[in-house]
Amino acid sequence: MKRNVSLFYFAILISALFVTSRAFAKPRFFKAGNSHFKYVGRVDFRDPQKPRFWSPGVYITTKFKGPSCRLLINDEELFGKTHNYIEIVIDGKPSRIQTTGETNNLQIAKGLGKGWHTLLICKDTESGMGYLEFVGLVCEKITSPVQPKRMIEYIGDSITAGAGLDASQVACGKGQWYDQHNAYLSYGARTSRALNAQWQLTAVAGIGLVHSCCNMDILLPQVYDKLYLRNDSLAYDFKQYQPDVVTICLGQNDGVQDSVKFCSEYVRLIDTVSSKYPQADIVCLSSPMANAELTAVLHRYLTGIVQFVNNRGDNKVSKFFFSRSFNSGCDAHPDANEHAIIAGELTAYLKKLKGW
Repeated sequence: MKRNVSLFYFAILISALFVTSRAFAKPRFFKAGNSHFKYVGRVDFRDPQKPRFWSPGVYITTKFKGPSCRLLINDEELFGKTHNYIEIVIDGKPSRIQTTGETNNLQIAKGLGKGWHTLLICKDTESGMGYLEFVGLVCEKITSPVQPKRMIEYIGDSITAGAGLDASQVACGKGQWYDQHNAYLSYGARTSRALNAQWQLTAVAGIGLVHSCCNMDILLPQVYDKLYLRNDSLAYDFKQYQPDVVTICLGQNDGVQDSVKFCSEYVRLIDTVSSKYPQADIVCLSSPMANAELTAVLHRYLTGIVQFVNNRGDNKVSKFFFSRSFNSGCDAHPDANEHAIIAGELTAYLKKLKGW
C-alpha cells in the first residue's frame, strides 16, 4: 500500500514539474525565413533571412505563443536620420511604433495570456522612407496563421499610401513629413479587412499618371513593375500575388490634364494591369481629396475611359466615384475617420461587384 501511495505522489510531482517547465518555457529566436511567417506585398527575398521591403502596407503575419514577444527588424535609416513607423497588431489590437536606428530589438508584447496570439506587422510609411528588413521574432513558439483567400491590390498616390491621416502622436505641421503616415489605417487596408481579403498598396506619395508633384521625376507606369516603387532596377514578380480586384486611384497629382494624353495613358495602364492579372476586376476610382474642378474632370475622363474599354470587349473594368471630397487630415488629405468612410463606400461597391 505504501509503495502505491509513493508512486502516486511521485507521478504528481513529475506532472507538476512538467507543467511548470511548460509554463516557463524559454523564448526562442525564430528567423525570418521560417515557414510560419507569411508575407504580403512587394518583398525582396534575395536574402531569405532578411527579407527587404519598401512599400507602404507590406505586412507579415504569424501566431506566437506565450505572454511576450520581441521584434528584430532593420531600418535603412535613409539619409542617416529617417525612421519608419510600423503598425503592430496583436489579437486585433493595433499600436504604432517607430524604429530608432539601423538595428532594432523591440518589445512588442508582454504580460499577455499564455496561449496563442495573432500578430500582424505592417509598414506604415511609404517607399520614400527607405526599406525595412525583417530579421525575426523572439518568443516561445510560432505557427502559421490563417490567410484570407481573397486578394485586392490598390494602385495610387499618397492617399492610397495612408499619408497625412494619423495625427495621434505628432500634430499636422509638426515633426517630419512622414510622421502622420499610417498605411494600416488607409482605406485600402480597411476595405480588405472588411472583406476578409489580403491587401497590397502599390502607392507612392506625390506620384501621378502623366504628371507627378513635388519635383518627382518618376510616373506610376514607370515603376509599376518594380519591387521598390522609386524606379529601382529590381523587377517585381507578379506571380507572387494575383488579386481578385485591382483599384486605381490616380489623378490627384496630375491635376487637370489634356484629355487625350491622360485618357490614353490611363487605358495603357489598364492594359498593363490586365496583362499581369488576367482574371482580376479593375475598378477606376475618383480622387477622394480632389476639389470640385478636378473631381468633375476625373468623373468625365473615367466615364469615357471605362466606356471605351468596355466597348472593345473588356467588361471586367468599371468605375466608382466617392460621395464627396475628404480633406480633414494633414495637407488636406483624408484623416483616419475619413479613410474609414472612404473604405465603407468602396467596401459596399466591391461586395456588390464580386458578390462577397
